[in-house]
Amino acid sequence: MATLKGQNFRICIYDTTAAKYKVIGMATGCTVNLTNNTDDASHKDIVGAAAMPTTISKSWSVSCDSLNVADAAAMLTAIKSMSPMTLMWDETSTSDNQTRSKATFARKGSAFLNDVVFQFDDRTNSTKQLQFTGSGPLQTVAASEVTEVIPLGSYTKGQFVRLFLGSDNTAAPSMVIGAAKTLSLHVSLTMEDATTKDTTGEWTIQEPTALNYDISTGALIRSGDTITSQVGAKSLADLETIYEAGTPVKWKIANVGGDNNRTASSTIVSGSVILSQLAINGPNRQNADYTATLNGYGDYTVAA
Repeated sequence: MATLKGQNFRICIYDTTAAKYKVIGMATGCTVNLTNNTDDASHKDIVGAAAMPTTISKSWSVSCDSLNVADAAAMLTAIKSMSPMTLMWDETSTSDNQTRSKATFARKGSAFLNDVVFQFDDRTNSTKQLQFTGSGPLQTVAASEVTEVIPLGSYTKGQFVRLFLGSDNTAAPSMVIGAAKTLSLHVSLTMEDATTKDTTGEWTIQEPTALNYDISTGALIRSGDTITSQVGAKSLADLETIYEAGTPVKWKIANVGGDNNRTASSTIVSGSVILSQLAINGPNRQNADYTATLNGYGDYTVAA
């Protein structure tokens, strides 16, 4: 039997509407972590100095990286809902590596999407990183459970997704960050072990208790580009004004086009943020730039 290649080991999410599993499309890597949490059970009645660990609980987690960010709205909705989903991992085959081969190591279980990072950087393919925390036991997968083939996704260049900011928490976020180079959106759930003495078995039960998100962006202080667009943009001076005010401002992340990629087309997600950190960098013989970190203020809204 040939060595299993990584592209044939895939993570799938159960689609309740289709009643089938679907792979995480355009994945570039995935990791499954299965943990036996142990405690040293050695005591004075046992001769010798060696530890004797015993299993006290079991937990599991899954991470996956992907080049598909077209489902950003779906992922942001899923983590915000704080609802569990069913994950499966299995060997896959066929020309698109999406049909499960029903390997003996295939497992499924209930998990929470507890961490998401979307990266939209200039002149690169946008990416997403997903982290799932298992809640409850893993099970073997019946041969009757199948995967549905999904269409091949498309790449999203980072320069076509931009952050827009307003001037306060009432004004619409109408201006992009001028001369921006990087953009990331990070959303996380705080998870707590909800297992009690009433819980049967060794598997830990996890529950989400809080949601947090932050946005980071980097930009040149001044760009040498010839700006042909008449659409304005936020400069370092504008970011300093927002920082000095210390109050929330409206934001949105949207697909863009037009001259200098400054005109919003469809909004992906929006909300309010506090500018928590502004770092201005002037390295010798390099372009001067700055990075801004913005922390979510209240819930975000995913566009329909």
